[in-house]
Amino acid sequence: MRHIISILLRNEAGALTRVASLFSTRGYNIESLNVAPTEDPLVSRLTLVTLGSDPVIRQINNQLLKLIDVVSIFDLTEGDHIERELLLLKLRVEAGELVRIQELVQSEGARLLDDRLDSYTLELTGAAARLDNFINRAAVHAEIRSVVRSGPLAVRRGAPAHSSTP
Repeated sequence: MRHIISILLRNEAGALTRVASLFSTRGYNIESLNVAPTEDPLVSRLTLVTLGSDPVIRQINNQLLKLIDVVSIFDLTEGDHIERELLLLKLRVEAGELVRIQELVQSEGARLLDDRLDSYTLELTGAAARLDNFINRAAVHAEIRSVVRSGPLAVRRGAPAHSSTP
């Protein structure tokens, strides 16, 4: 099963390396990983996506909690959460297909970042399935030049799952 794990991590040299090493030495795969500052400049939020059975994920979480840099962990998959991913899509568009691509951009609420036909660049945020669908629909009318995705970011619905401030 796919799990999205939110980790509050101290901003210390080597902290991310220690988390990644825990996964690699035990043979666990990281599907995506995002790290960004929180409201506390001493703590970052690491959002990690991995696959594994519930017992394996529990073992991963227990081992993560033993790392000195880890402040707290929350498996967002266990509860109701909001999940989004950012897509930057670069296309090569033939002039005859431009109107169709523009219609797709408008219908999906994508944002145009660069309108040159050889590097027509779009931005879209949404659930992974929506982004996959958008890429497939764009590929019908244009050549895909580059796909850049953030991987999922997630937050628990309602009260904060865990916070870097008390």
